[in-house]
Amino acid sequence: MQEGCWCFDSDSHQPKKYLGLPGQGHSLRLHLHSHPLAFCSTGPVGEELQVPDKDAKAMVGTEDTPGGKASPNPQNLRPSVFHSIKFFVLCHSLLQLAQLMMSGYLKSSISTVEKRFGLSSQTSGLLAAFNEVGNTALIVFVSYFGSRVHRPRLIGCGAILVTLAGVLMTVPHFISEPYRYDHTSPADMPQDFQASLCLLSTKAPTSASSNSSCSSYTEVRHLAVVGIMFTAQTLLGVGGVPIQPFGISYIDDFAHNSNSPLYLGILFAVTMMGPGMSYGLGSLMLRLYVDIDRMPEGGINLTSKDPRWVGAWWLGFLISAGAVALAALPYFFFPKEMPKEKQELRFRRKGLAVSDPPVSKGEDSSSEQRPAESLEKKDNLAQMAPDLTVIQFIKVFPRVLLRTLRHPIFLLVVLSQVCMSSMVAGMATFLPKFLERQFSITASYANLLIGCLTIPLAIVGIVVGGILVKRLRLGPMHCGSLCLLGALCCLILSTPLFFMGCSSHQIAGISHQPGTQPGLELFPGCMESCSCPSDDFNPVCDSSTRVEYITPCHAGCTSRVVQEVPDKSQVFYTNCSCVAGGGPVPAGSCDSACSHLVLPFMILISLGAALASVTHTPSFMLILRGVKKEDKTLAVGIQFMLMRVLAWMPSPVIHGSAIDTTCVYWAQSCGRRAVCRYYDHDLLRNRFIGLQFFFKIGSLACFALILAILRQQDKEERTKATIPNPGLQQQLLASEAKKEPEESRV
Repeated sequence: MQEGCWCFDSDSHQPKKYLGLPGQGHSLRLHLHSHPLAFCSTGPVGEELQVPDKDAKAMVGTEDTPGGKASPNPQNLRPSVFHSIKFFVLCHSLLQLAQLMMSGYLKSSISTVEKRFGLSSQTSGLLAAFNEVGNTALIVFVSYFGSRVHRPRLIGCGAILVTLAGVLMTVPHFISEPYRYDHTSPADMPQDFQASLCLLSTKAPTSASSNSSCSSYTEVRHLAVVGIMFTAQTLLGVGGVPIQPFGISYIDDFAHNSNSPLYLGILFAVTMMGPGMSYGLGSLMLRLYVDIDRMPEGGINLTSKDPRWVGAWWLGFLISAGAVALAALPYFFFPKEMPKEKQELRFRRKGLAVSDPPVSKGEDSSSEQRPAESLEKKDNLAQMAPDLTVIQFIKVFPRVLLRTLRHPIFLLVVLSQVCMSSMVAGMATFLPKFLERQFSITASYANLLIGCLTIPLAIVGIVVGGILVKRLRLGPMHCGSLCLLGALCCLILSTPLFFMGCSSHQIAGISHQPGTQPGLELFPGCMESCSCPSDDFNPVCDSSTRVEYITPCHAGCTSRVVQEVPDKSQVFYTNCSCVAGGGPVPAGSCDSACSHLVLPFMILISLGAALASVTHTPSFMLILRGVKKEDKTLAVGIQFMLMRVLAWMPSPVIHGSAIDTTCVYWAQSCGRRAVCRYYDHDLLRNRFIGLQFFFKIGSLACFALILAILRQQDKEERTKATIPNPGLQQQLLASEAKKEPEESRV
């Protein structure tokens, strides 16, 4: 039996064994006596390293001095902060918080981006979905690479890519011309000055400027802007691929077994605040004017309530990109592997039990059993991945995917979560826009309501669901019942939403039939001589009759007055031939008659989100307890992949297309359909809430089928357990007869 000496390597921060012949342990100890981190053992080579407490503290995470010589006093050495799993948990929580804040920020400013660049809701929904395209395309290879790569550095590279994607999203703002909210004003006049008025002299210049704006350069620039945003969203998804999977596996590998769930719980709790912070950031940024970095000399006469207002959507991307970049820096200093946290605890616990042979033998036996356990789990794709090439991995994956999808409980749980995720994806993307249009509130206030009500209550629902599963120790049957109850209550709460709204107010000259081609049907006699431009948008409201006109020219107004009030200026138009009494009429759209319903509407939406979130943890438990033990890791990975492909990618496009079908007046830009100016509010509410209702019914039906299958399985098990006594006795006798030869054999 060989004797050996343990020496701690300051480069890899792991103990190494130096072997010697029998009887040479003493000379080897003298040879390494000058090394302050050398500890010799005269026991067998296979035994585990055991060191005193004070030496263990010096051993973990120490580094050499700059001169290359070790510190003469090992007690003064402190472990490096980058070799602490607790510090990694802190850094990873901050990184995922910043990453989710960036990926969710586009949803908070989706209506603003539409107005700024003339996009339809279908295009903006596709833009939001492209975040998942890059993520889904590469997420499978994360299982293949596993721990082969330097995970912290790869996480840092992914975060840098996310930062670049955030900066790229702001490029359209800087390469575009300053935003002109009134396209008919001459170049040498301040914006909105004598624009859109009923003046005969503006006919020729208006048509000329309108035709000159539709050049090939303008169209190419528009395509370039849209292409840049789609590229940035794709890069954002690609950069986020390694962050969460590698971070979770790194924490689980090097944290103490009893501490790993705590660390992961802290990680998830912190990162769940990311979407809420993205809506809060959007609320702050959209209060600022879009061209805050290049304001016109004459200033602007717009307020955030004006339908032409465009907020500083690009500024939030810069702020969140800076946060991701700062959070990414520590990852380039973390080691590929660090001492497992249980080693440090074991050293402290066994500092006085170095010579206890039973303990070391027990530990040796447990370490010998680990390879056997890993061999038993060879069927798991995550265990097989390190032994497979990329081509073999791609060939094996579909077969294992089909085997997993054959499980009825797993398939129904995934379908229910796909329905829930489709509902969440559509609501997260277009709920701010829906609130703006339905209740005539600003984009900033809509984001504030979502960030302060809906997101926190959804987080509370997830936590409550986890607490119920843990405290009540719910089995599969009770988990299915809890999911069914949560989905049913969510469906009931969403029913009143169909009736919480009001019809669109009257808009002069616009047909409200969505099936017909919308056009301007000018009121006869009141504005025949005005020659109003067809592509202008500067709405005014006749508050006495609640009639809105697209421009002051369409109302027959010939003059403009600016009334100064504290902190802002209000614009009025007078001498309006289409308005009773000639005006004055204020600039801006008419307020909604049901704006007081926005808070009750949001309370019901938030409570429904909380009840839907209660099903999150129980549905995961149905998967973990329903599939085979060796397939758990793969089942969760397949679940996330299917949710991305079937829910998070198509749902924003589906919701955007449904919203576009409710438009009654489209803005035109160079002969193409641009942003929608007016919606049919009743149709918008019925189709948006109807889609949500449809997905909730699908989730409820899946949970009902799950509960029916679980009850059938439970009934079959009870039937087997209640066999008649004669048959039971024969079964017991047969089992005893089988045991006798086995016992004699032993």
